[in-house]
Amino acid sequence: MSNEKNTNEYSAKNINVLKGLEAVRKRPAMYIGDVGPRGLHHLVNEVVDNSIDEALAGYADNILITINKDESVTVEDNGRGIPVDIHPEEKKSALEVVMTVLHAGGKFDKNTYKVSGGLHGVGVSVVNALSEWLQVEVKRDGKVFFQEYKRGVAVKPVKEIGKTKKNEAGTKTTFYPDKEIFKTFKFKFDTLAERMRELAYLNKNITIKIKDERNGGEEETFHFKGGLVEFVKYLDETREPLHKTVYIEGEKDGTPIEIAFQYSDTYNENIFSYVNNINTHEGGTHLVGFKTALTRTLNNYAAKNGLIKEGSKINLTGDDFREGLTAVISVKVAEPQFEGQTKTKLGNSETKSAVETLVGEKLAEYLEENPGVGKKIIEKCMRAAEAREAARKARDLARRKNALDSMNLPGKLADCSITDPEHCEIYIVEGDSAGGSAKQGRDRRFQAILPLRGKILNVEKANMNKILENNEIRAMISAIGAGLGAEFDAAKSRYGKIILMTDADVDGSHIRTLLLTFIYRHMQELINQGKVYIAQPPLYKIKKGKEEFYAFDDNERDEILKRLKANGKAIEEEKIEGEEEVNVKGVVISRYKGLGEMNPEQLWETTMNPETRTVLQVTLESSAAADKIFETLMGDAVEPRREFIEKNAKYVRNLDV
Repeated sequence: MSNEKNTNEYSAKNINVLKGLEAVRKRPAMYIGDVGPRGLHHLVNEVVDNSIDEALAGYADNILITINKDESVTVEDNGRGIPVDIHPEEKKSALEVVMTVLHAGGKFDKNTYKVSGGLHGVGVSVVNALSEWLQVEVKRDGKVFFQEYKRGVAVKPVKEIGKTKKNEAGTKTTFYPDKEIFKTFKFKFDTLAERMRELAYLNKNITIKIKDERNGGEEETFHFKGGLVEFVKYLDETREPLHKTVYIEGEKDGTPIEIAFQYSDTYNENIFSYVNNINTHEGGTHLVGFKTALTRTLNNYAAKNGLIKEGSKINLTGDDFREGLTAVISVKVAEPQFEGQTKTKLGNSETKSAVETLVGEKLAEYLEENPGVGKKIIEKCMRAAEAREAARKARDLARRKNALDSMNLPGKLADCSITDPEHCEIYIVEGDSAGGSAKQGRDRRFQAILPLRGKILNVEKANMNKILENNEIRAMISAIGAGLGAEFDAAKSRYGKIILMTDADVDGSHIRTLLLTFIYRHMQELINQGKVYIAQPPLYKIKKGKEEFYAFDDNERDEILKRLKANGKAIEEEKIEGEEEVNVKGVVISRYKGLGEMNPEQLWETTMNPETRTVLQVTLESSAAADKIFETLMGDAVEPRREFIEKNAKYVRNLDV
């Protein structure tokens, strides 16, 4: 990419203003989702989005993200640089307008950016409003400009601080999140790196580097000439592909479209869709267009080439054509309309026909030129159809036995008396012992308990027929009441919260992972709608006299001991296991190894009482990253799993073996 920057055509007159920044600090969650780790990392994404917009417009090809030692973050690009001339309406520098006024930026001017990444265009002004301080340095027109802000307010006007080298341009933003908004914060290198990797796959001309200047000095550089083809290869790294990746690229009705896909010998459908680099978790019209074209084109090809067995009574459906499919769909839409539960579902009707037409044309051509691949794909789809038919028969048989009928709930379910799902929650509990305590300790009005026996099936390695044979999975399907697979409907869930409650040891973690794998693969909409939670039972009980405290990890235990002025070192030297109590100078500490060791009152007080409990909501920041982790941890390939464990072992402080 040329370093020539046409800065003259991007100036203050391109910056449109929609007023009002005060609300951001009052209601930050409206703008960044929440003020926890997810919202914190979203700040970085908002700043990076500006740099990506410059790249989409053809003016930047390098982005550098640095996590500084003091937990501030710097984002630097080699784009045109934010305009600094005087804004015609605001009568101050366009840079200050962009940084201090909500909804101000070039992305509202379609002559400046034909497409842009930010969902709602709130952008960098929100980051500024939620930062204790922010500094921005702009290189353009042969000069270097600087401005500093405190909690969204400019300290001084924009000033010139130097000269640039010939044709040098770009924007460098450094911000420090506000501790009044984010009570505790620490940026995770892996969380940010995963998003940067995704952006580099989606924009093959860009090089994105991320550095961590804190302990360890980790850094990664992402640049993928193969773009989406390399993305699919990365996602399918642990799967056995049936053919080389199919790549479709083109433009229909002014919409640039890129798609890459391949089939592997697995059972899950893994389709990831993006609009202007935004992961559309809930899909939308672009996804519908792809699915429609895929089904129709493959059906036509199979019929035309006599690939469906003569006399076969099995009709291939869309689900059959998508079993074992990994696909990435990326479209660039000038005026995207988003809808759905989390505003990540594309609603533009014209995008459906654009994607459908392009995929129909290009895939038909590809199949004609690659008959061997076409035959493999149809054979795979036929096997999927046969397994689906067997699963349907098993499901019908199970219904006749009342096992999957939500009107006939599993016998071991202790249901709640309220029937309004929004006010009901179900605890899926590991083991009969813990299930017994939970049943006695719960609030029967709104809390249901479903105890599970042993470890459920690893659904990553099983087809639907095998899944439906598993008694514990059938009990979950029946209790939740929203169906499964193609029949799944999250709106029919009998509970507003599904809470997974397992022991705080290795076995408990494994069972929780198996449960999450099942929900992610077959009931993902529950996660998208924020209905899945993980209970947080305490690890320790600490007593001094009549006072009792519960600690959920070692750090919290040490804090409590400090407050009690206990001899932490003496306690550390003791071996604390199970319910065996250790008494050091009047401070009694015991470690829970299992939920079953707690009596009903303790379980209610620490883990189930909405007034005092801590539960973690399961969210899906990146579908692609989630798919990769589940396949790595639960799939057949051993080497990637070993590498993942070795890389992440440093984050585990205490492990029960």
